[in-house]
Amino acid sequence: MLLALLAAIALYLATAYLVLPLLWTHYEHHPALAGMPRVTTTADGIPGDPLNVALLGTEAELIGAFARAAWRRPAALGLRADVAIGESVLLDRPDPTAPVSNLFLFGRQQDLAFEQEVGRSARQRHHVRFWRSDEAGERGRPLWLGAASFDRGVGLSHRTGQLTHHIGPDLDVERDRLIASLAAAGQLEVEYQVSGVGPTLEGRNGGGDRYYTDGELDVGVLTPGNRVATRPPQHLAAPPAVALKDWVWSRARPVLRSALGTNDE
Repeated sequence: MLLALLAAIALYLATAYLVLPLLWTHYEHHPALAGMPRVTTTADGIPGDPLNVALLGTEAELIGAFARAAWRRPAALGLRADVAIGESVLLDRPDPTAPVSNLFLFGRQQDLAFEQEVGRSARQRHHVRFWRSDEAGERGRPLWLGAASFDRGVGLSHRTGQLTHHIGPDLDVERDRLIASLAAAGQLEVEYQVSGVGPTLEGRNGGGDRYYTDGELDVGVLTPGNRVATRPPQHLAAPPAVALKDWVWSRARPVLRSALGTNDE
């Protein structure tokens, strides 16, 4: 079994970096995404969390969709919010609107953010940041690029020594969970994938936390006016070469989870 897994990883490495990257790059469902950035940055210009989700809809529709899916908007950074999140972590009590740190794209910090607290405090949470792009999708609705990750605990940044949240390494599970929550709330018409940061075995975000991802960007088209869909969203399939890449990745992923951990730790 171990030899088979190692062989799968060797095959993946050879194809990932020598043969298939061009075949795996696909934007057939939304060509404008081909020219978009792939990774956010910190205030110091350090590469941050990779982009792994995108939504098409107005700002009001985005806010409404997340409210219906039971996500909360974080409080703005400031002394009061900082004290509240500190008390939440130290005293193990809820803070469902704890602030998120700023990441940057298009030369500015996130336009919107959403979170779901896990457990009894702000130590752990699902969260996502979104930036509105200048591109528009069908019916002229804005395109929002997002970075979804899981805060697994509080500690010191590996890069700066500052107090920060550490993210869980499995970015794909957070990306897929977010899209699934919007679909379950009846807020998606269509969903598909395009190329994002690309397959990454051991990435590092702005705080030095490790992550791994198949490199795909999950895209969702929100229902107009937050109308509740009566059927699951239409799924647009990816090209065969991408399906092959995902198959190889699925064989390598258990090894990555063993080596780098999961979001439950």
